[in-house]
Amino acid sequence: QVQLVESGGGLVQPGGSLRLSCATSGFTFSRYAMSWYRQAPGKERELVATISSVGGSTNYGDSLKGRFTISRDNAKNTVYLQMNSLEPEDTAVYYCSTRFGIRNYWGQGTQVTVSS
Repeated sequence: QVQLVESGGGLVQPGGSLRLSCATSGFTFSRYAMSWYRQAPGKERELVATISSVGGSTNYGDSLKGRFTISRDNAKNTVYLQMNSLEPEDTAVYYCSTRFGIRNYWGQGTQVTVSS
């Protein structure tokens, strides 16, 4: 059974940092690319970042590169999202995701709120 469990969200002031984690199980983690998405209230879910199976390639959503960094630890079956210089516009539920075959798998999400 594929499981993706996000953690690390919370309330942070503008300019602050958070590190999200996504612990996975039920599949061979090292074989698959992993992604982070986010969904703000009233908006569509958007891609934040993707990392290749061995971590050699990363891609970021528009305007996020430079503030956000995706990484993975294949020994721990975990993917991370380091978020720096957070802005109120980054407030959203953040989800990790993977895809194999024709199916996308999602975690339950973790809330990130950026507010003073």
